[in-house]
Amino acid sequence: MTQTSGILNSAKTILSTLLSMVQTRVALLANELEEDRLRMIRLLFLGLLVMFFFCLSVVLFTLLIIAVFWDTNRLLAIGLVATFYLVIAAGLAAYVVSEAKHKPKLFSVSLTELAKDCAILEHD
Repeated sequence: MTQTSGILNSAKTILSTLLSMVQTRVALLANELEEDRLRMIRLLFLGLLVMFFFCLSVVLFTLLIIAVFWDTNRLLAIGLVATFYLVIAAGLAAYVVSEAKHKPKLFSVSLTELAKDCAILEHD
C-alpha cells in the first residue's frame, strides 16, 4: 500500500506542477492581451488628436495661402496647396502600411515560454 500511495502522491505532485505551469502560461497570455489592448487604445486616442490638430492646421494654412494669392493667382495657389496635401497623404499612407506590416507578433512571449516547456518535458 505504501508503494501505491507513493505513486499517487507522485502523480498528484506532477499534476499540480502541470496545472501550475498552465496557470502561469494563461496568466502570461492574459497580460499580453491586456498590454496589446491598452497599446491600441493609446494609439487610437493619440491618432485622433493628431488628426484633429493636423486638420485644423491644414484648413488654416490653406486659407492663409489662398488669402495671400487671392488677387493674383488664386487658382494656381489652390492647385499647388491641393497637390502638396496629396503628396503628404500618399507619404503617410505608405508609412501606415509599413507600420502595419511591422507589428510585433501577438503572444510571442507566451509562445516562447510554451516552446521552452515542451523542450523541458521532452528531455525528461
